[in-house]
Amino acid sequence: MIRDKRKLIIGAVILCAIIVLFIRMKRGPAEPEQNGRTTIKPEIGEVKKTVTTTGVVEPQNRLEVKPSIGGRIEEMLVTEGSDVKKGRVLAWMSSTERAALIDAARSQGAEALEYWEEAYKKTPIISPIDGEVIVRSVEPGQTITTSDAVLVLSDRLVVSAQFDETDIGRVKEGQDAFVTLDAYPEISIEGAVDHIAYESRIENNVTIYDVDVLPKEVPDILRSGMSVTVSVVEKKAESVLRVPSSAVHYDGKREFVMVPTGRGKIKERDVKTGFTGDKYVEIVSGLSPEDDVVVRDKLFLPSTKSIGGNPFMPSRRNR
Repeated sequence: MIRDKRKLIIGAVILCAIIVLFIRMKRGPAEPEQNGRTTIKPEIGEVKKTVTTTGVVEPQNRLEVKPSIGGRIEEMLVTEGSDVKKGRVLAWMSSTERAALIDAARSQGAEALEYWEEAYKKTPIISPIDGEVIVRSVEPGQTITTSDAVLVLSDRLVVSAQFDETDIGRVKEGQDAFVTLDAYPEISIEGAVDHIAYESRIENNVTIYDVDVLPKEVPDILRSGMSVTVSVVEKKAESVLRVPSSAVHYDGKREFVMVPTGRGKIKERDVKTGFTGDKYVEIVSGLSPEDDVVVRDKLFLPSTKSIGGNPFMPSRRNR
């Protein structure tokens, strides 16, 4: 009696296993699930490819203003950050002889001082260019010589970017560029490539070319000597249908994306791509702005890392 019951139970288990296997074979392979994935819609936008490097903010033309005679600074009329025009008086100074004469007259009283100040005029220091004062190195009363720079002027601030010879072929004058300041990473400054150096230099055994990027607008926060990150737009496609690069997959023969089926599953859909940028890929056909696309970083591949195992199964020791 007991043997008959055991045979009956074993037969029922085998029959259930056969039925389950038959149902799975009839349904076909299960579609990968969408759990843990992000669904987005294709959008109309810009696809661009950039060349990125580092640089520094510096004057395009840096001019040191030095006096034509030695003497003493009597009055400074500008400060750092002042905008000046060509021909403007930046400071007044006395020659060495005038400074000695004025000091002697001052000891004789106000009347003598007024007479000699009128008779012996001060010497002006005049701006030779239109620009901005970026350095003021002296103060009134300080004695200077003809080799001392009283002020430093800059006609305009530019970004000097350093590209190595493997990337310089992708950079051309007139290309759009974006500058991010290390001091203000949340601010992006639009600019354009203004000049590419004709002569290279060697830095850490690497051939470097200096490229000037001219900002379209110079914000007040921009200072000479600031470190920046420069991205030059090598190529771009505007007003195209795009998806993130991580949404497009390649198997060597075709390109496809993963789309949800509406039952918590996803499936492959072939697409044709166009221009590939840094972050986005142009979709030529196969998708529309109304479709949903699953974004992921890796294909559905079995994990090579074992999370758990049968303790009764033999394992191979690591060498």
